Amino acid sequence: MKATTILLAGLAFGMSPTIAFAAPNAIAAAVAAPSRTPDNVKLDEGRKPAEVLDFFGLKKGMRVIDMFGANQYWAEMMAPVVGPRGKVVVWQPTQFINDERRAKFAAFVKRQKNVSLISSPFEAPELGTNAYDFMIMNLDYHDVYWQNPERKIVRMEPDAWLKTLYAAMKPGATVGIIDHVALPNADARATVQKLHRIDPEVLKADFQRAGFELVGVRNFLRNPADDHTLLVFDPVIRGKTDRIVYRFRKPR
Repeated sequence: MKATTILLAGLAFGMSPTIAFAAPNAIAAAVAAPSRTPDNVKLDEGRKPAEVLDFFGLKKGMRVIDMFGANQYWAEMMAPVVGPRGKVVVWQPTQFINDERRAKFAAFVKRQKNVSLISSPFEAPELGTNAYDFMIMNLDYHDVYWQNPERKIVRMEPDAWLKTLYAAMKPGATVGIIDHVALPNADARATVQKLHRIDPEVLKADFQRAGFELVGVRNFLRNPADDHTLLVFDPVIRGKTDRIVYRFRKPR
């Protein structure tokens, strides 16, 4: 079925006229685009971006928030998919950005006009209200449990942090979360501090407590060979950690 046909059918059922399903090959084409950054392309084998974005339901015309996305990995693929009527806003904590990174992103924005960068302290994200149809957060949610005085990462309360994210999403919005898997445990802060991993049940409970509905889980990034006792940056497992993929939705 052609994208135009899908759009017309969607309008008949009350869909927003600004959001249509992307053409079936739009995501694959964006992943395969020769304009992508070579260093990011190298990450594809371990991240399976086409499968991830298809599962999360990225669509033409969406307004997207890409959390912790200043490396452009997801933005350079999502921007052509959402198209000129869509928007990709990258949020990067002030603790994780510097002048060099800002300059690189500015050069990217000159090429990709529907992308912009915003920044605010990790502990106090400023994202607006009812602003986004789609969020992606890749391998970063666990850091809400992390503290690091040298990096000026203060203690955060996950419930308060997620309240801000919930407010930023439109009713019906998709929130796609990927994170490193930890073994079941009762001390999320200690686990994150030591390994930068999170128990999937802790992550799921946090988002559900914030009001999000879990609407899908995929296992295509699971890795049974990961023994879960290594720091995610250990060369033995880096880029190949066992990962959970959750799709949440803000109720309408």
